[in-house]
Amino acid sequence: MQPAYYEDFSEIIKKIWSMLDDAITNRSSQFRTPTFICGDQLDFDGRIIVLRKSDQKNNLLQFHSDIRSDKIEKLKKNSKAAMLFYDKEEKIQVRLKVDCTINHENDVAKDSWSKTQHISRKCYLVDNGPGSETEIPTSGLKPELDNFDYTKEQSEEGYRNFTVIQCEVKFIEWLYLAAKGHRRARFNLEDNKNTWLIP
Repeated sequence: MQPAYYEDFSEIIKKIWSMLDDAITNRSSQFRTPTFICGDQLDFDGRIIVLRKSDQKNNLLQFHSDIRSDKIEKLKKNSKAAMLFYDKEEKIQVRLKVDCTINHENDVAKDSWSKTQHISRKCYLVDNGPGSETEIPTSGLKPELDNFDYTKEQSEEGYRNFTVIQCEVKFIEWLYLAAKGHRRARFNLEDNKNTWLIP
C-alpha cells in the first residue's frame, strides 16, 4: 500500500514539513543534518549544517554559524543557496532553493543564543575563525575551554561570533523512491505552482 503522499501534492508538502519539524528536536532524524551549498559560479562549496528551526508558515529554515566562517562572505556576495536532505529509511530526497539572511548581533541572533546550551557555545569561543590556517592540529580553543572548564557567563564571549542564517525557501523538489514506481515533484513557493516531474 502506497503512502498518502505518493500522488498528492498537499500530502507531500505535509510530509516534507513534518520531517523538517521533527529534525529540530529529533537528534536521530536524517533531515537534521542537511548539506548546505552556497557561493557563485567561480567559488561554491557545500558543508553539513545542523537544522535549528523549521517554520512552515513563513517558509523558513535556520541554522547557526560563526560570523568569521567563509560561507558568510559567500552569502554576502550571493544570498541564494541550496539545501539537500535525504532520509534513507523513508526513501525521500528533498532539494531546496533558498534565499539567505545573515543575522548577527540582532534580535534573531539574541533569541537563538539565549536558547543555545552551555556545551554548544564553545564553538564560538575559538580565537581564530573556522578554516583559519594553523601550524599544529588543534580545535582552536584554549585547553581549559576545550575541556569545558568555563562558566555559562564566560561562554557569553562567544556571542560576538554567533550568527543565525535564516533560509527562506523558494523552491522545493521532492523525490520518493518506491518499488511501484518513483515519484518526483517540484513546488514553486513564489508562484504557488506545483509540477510533477519524471523521476
